[in-house]
Amino acid sequence: MASLPTPPATAAGATTKTYSSSFTTTSPAVSSWPVFAQSSKKCSIKSLKHKVSCNAGSSDNSLNNLDRRNVLLGLGGLAGAVNLTSVPSVGASPLAAPDISKCGTLPLSGFKPGEDTPTGGDCCPPDSSQILDFEFPKNQTFKVRPAAHLLSPKYIEKFNLAIKRMKELPADDPRNFLQQAHIHCAYCNGAYTQSSSGFPDIEIQIHNSWLFFPFHRWYLYFYERIMGSLIDDPTFALPFWNWDTPAGMTIPKYFNNESSALFDPKRNQSHLQAVIDLGYNGADADTTDVEKVTNNLAIMYRQMVTNATDPTSFFGGEYRAGNEPISGGGSVEQSPHTPVHRWVGDTREPNGEDLGNFYSAGRDTLFYCHHSNVDRMWSLWKMLGGKHKDITDEDWLNTSFVFYDEKKNLVRVYVKDCLFTNQLGYDYQRVDVPWLKSKPVARVPRGGVAKKLAGKIKQTKDVSFPVKLDKTVKVLVPRPKKSRSKKEKEDKEEILVVQGISYDSEKYVKFDVYVNDEDDDVSAPDQTEFAGSFAQLPHKHKGKSRSKTNFRAGLTELLEELGADDDENVLVTVVPRSGSEDITIDDIKIILV
Repeated sequence: MASLPTPPATAAGATTKTYSSSFTTTSPAVSSWPVFAQSSKKCSIKSLKHKVSCNAGSSDNSLNNLDRRNVLLGLGGLAGAVNLTSVPSVGASPLAAPDISKCGTLPLSGFKPGEDTPTGGDCCPPDSSQILDFEFPKNQTFKVRPAAHLLSPKYIEKFNLAIKRMKELPADDPRNFLQQAHIHCAYCNGAYTQSSSGFPDIEIQIHNSWLFFPFHRWYLYFYERIMGSLIDDPTFALPFWNWDTPAGMTIPKYFNNESSALFDPKRNQSHLQAVIDLGYNGADADTTDVEKVTNNLAIMYRQMVTNATDPTSFFGGEYRAGNEPISGGGSVEQSPHTPVHRWVGDTREPNGEDLGNFYSAGRDTLFYCHHSNVDRMWSLWKMLGGKHKDITDEDWLNTSFVFYDEKKNLVRVYVKDCLFTNQLGYDYQRVDVPWLKSKPVARVPRGGVAKKLAGKIKQTKDVSFPVKLDKTVKVLVPRPKKSRSKKEKEDKEEILVVQGISYDSEKYVKFDVYVNDEDDDVSAPDQTEFAGSFAQLPHKHKGKSRSKTNFRAGLTELLEELGADDDENVLVTVVPRSGSEDITIDDIKIILV
């Protein structure tokens, strides 16, 4: 069973640490760290396995002052920090920050001319003739990002005030709320090209590849700095929507206050007080709240543990200058990240606005809390040990982006400088991580399923690929090697790959994958046979409406739990869920990594 190490305690009083990148960070005295309120009320969601508490904010009861034991200190602080040159290697091909003066966005379907849609330059942030290279702030105040459902009324007031002042800034101010939302739109909806890398006809897309985590980390970093500066509070930290624990699986109620700057009218009205579905298919499932909680925790275990055994599986596939991101997104990006977006998005809107579409997602303040928790997953994943380490490829490390800081400067940043949250001056409040103890359980041991069904289902070599996913697809897939030893399993993970997935990028697309599940009524996410989900949020591409990518799922632990180690083949079932009527799949195979 995977477990997180216990963070070391730190004595009270301010401390200063010097890191390998030649800067200092001052950690505040324990007594000055923010206090978060926690409600003592009980909710109606009850089960034998999980204790579920209500949203906080209505109570003045508070937790003890945060000390180091309340913060996730990934990798023991910065003891392992790297000191890399900011100059890419000769012959390397990292993706360079875009030339924002050449930004140009694309029209969306469902809008009439003149309506609020990103056409022309509507989705492009202001241009700047000067770009500064990022430098770590000296003597920066260390911040602790709190769980959104545990905020005190005073903290909620600060949060609201910061967003209110962002919305009140002049429309052409790059710190303005809508201008900040445009940043996400421009990077992921066909507005930027790779012209700075020498490929002006190829667009930049920061989803569906190894750029997903670092881009959003940098994005939130500058957003948080802008918020703090607008309320003159350098200690202010962006809350994280703690949807991976039962107490945080609803939208915090202060987001639904119509008089608050945190409010967004473009949200799914039936989900404002509902328990979230981390496996959302585009329509509400017929499940109880307890079943949702159980499934959510199992999905978190599957995506953070079983399907994230190596950097490629967790971060996503490589994406270099001159290429498109076709190698596939990482486990967390697929789910829960994408289903959460769509679950919040308004079904009354033509494109699922706001959070349900890439171009408009940043217009909902909940987006930033959602991605704060996604960023937290990166920190948690690195604490699991083993192969849970950052990518070492120099093209990844030397990829660059540009963002505006709190002084309206356009700043160029590199992936290599965002690997450690402590180095950026923040960390996360320590809260329970119940999904670590939520490993899915098999219906019944399924060993030998593939052999039993060999005469009923065509072998993979006899299937005519590409396969259209307009109905459930079942295929037998040969394994590279059966009955592997413990050492062989430690050296190489067995990975299921659904290859060459072609889909309509302007739709919410999702399908689920099951292993050795012979029943017509497929397993629930809390059962071992459920291997994972492929999910994509709607977005635009220059000159095309279709995208192509891959999906990966870890098999080593799953096959052990199913008692299928000795099987020569596994039965793979692919079930279309949303927008899948015109999906095609080039191949399904199993590899050793």
